[in-house]
Amino acid sequence: MPPILQYGFRPFFFLAALYAGLAIPAWLGVYFKGHTLPGPFPGLAWHAHEMLFGYLSAVATGFVLTAIPNWTGRLPLSGLPLAGLVALWLIGRAACALVAEPVFAAVADLAFPSVLAFVIWREVVAGRNWKNAPVAAMITLFGVANALHHGENLGLAPDNLGLRLALGAAAMLIALIGGRIVPSFTRNWLVKAGKARLPASFDRIDEAALVTTALAAGLWIAVPESAATGAALFAAGTLLAARLIRWRGHQTVREPILLILHVGYGWLAVALLFLGASNVSDAVPESAALHALTAGAIGTMTLAVMTRASLGHTGREIVADRTVVAIYCAVSLGAVLRVAAPFTGEWYVHVLACGGALWSAAFLLFVVRFAPILFRARATSTSRRS
Repeated sequence: MPPILQYGFRPFFFLAALYAGLAIPAWLGVYFKGHTLPGPFPGLAWHAHEMLFGYLSAVATGFVLTAIPNWTGRLPLSGLPLAGLVALWLIGRAACALVAEPVFAAVADLAFPSVLAFVIWREVVAGRNWKNAPVAAMITLFGVANALHHGENLGLAPDNLGLRLALGAAAMLIALIGGRIVPSFTRNWLVKAGKARLPASFDRIDEAALVTTALAAGLWIAVPESAATGAALFAAGTLLAARLIRWRGHQTVREPILLILHVGYGWLAVALLFLGASNVSDAVPESAALHALTAGAIGTMTLAVMTRASLGHTGREIVADRTVVAIYCAVSLGAVLRVAAPFTGEWYVHVLACGGALWSAAFLLFVVRFAPILFRARATSTSRRS
């Protein structure tokens, strides 16, 4: 089979980055010129839907399909079955942009998350890998959220419930998976560097952070304007920040491909703090908090994982060259500008445009830098750093 169909990360990372790099300029064009798309969603709803259920679902699919063989010891999904899953994702993107009939668009779009959930649960059950059942549950919830967003468009679900469920599931995935890989990779690198002070081991602070994040996400999904929700979000953000500090990220400044993981997890803490603050005060606009979670936490963490996994799983050295560092700088500055835009008054449009341009440029740079790697065979010999 061609290399692009050997592992899930290869086609889905490539398509996710390409889609994110093109969809943001498309959305800005729709926003500034007041145009509408032929599909079932109005402009803002299409933007939110595609960044979550288009871009993020592709990244999560690539990551999980590549991780499953390590979890279960079974062969990866590859070849024609993987190509079929890619085709379903592409059909969903076309339907959401071009099919005006909401029912037909929903059926076409929901085929992908339905098949994906089946594939993931089949592997977890067959491999008896119950430790990673929560990850499968989050992926399933993401598909349910997609269905709810289509249901909202059909008048069958409450406003924004599907989007909040998707964002809550994404926050928990970052908290869970990021909480595994960030301290683990950091510990490995610090040991090789001969550092004595290592990331703290998993303990009650980590447990409290995860439980509180799950509680806060659940309250925000169900009762977003409750005072209890604001308090829980603020507590979760504080505990996640405390958790991050214990991972010694300040010692990784010389290793950008590792430092960016800390930056991405830091955005998650900031996003929950902002969401909590926006719940109780108008000083922090909700749009700033939401983009701290999406452009900040999701955008940064997914690019951090995509660059690292694309290098490691193709036998390349896991180190950031100048292009990869430029990717990290562009996505980080783009996220900062997008979060700052609601605070800039008459400069809002200009800051918004600059933030979107930088953010999308990061993903187009990923396509340019990593397409040759993703489409070619695995490197036969190279040194690797973890």
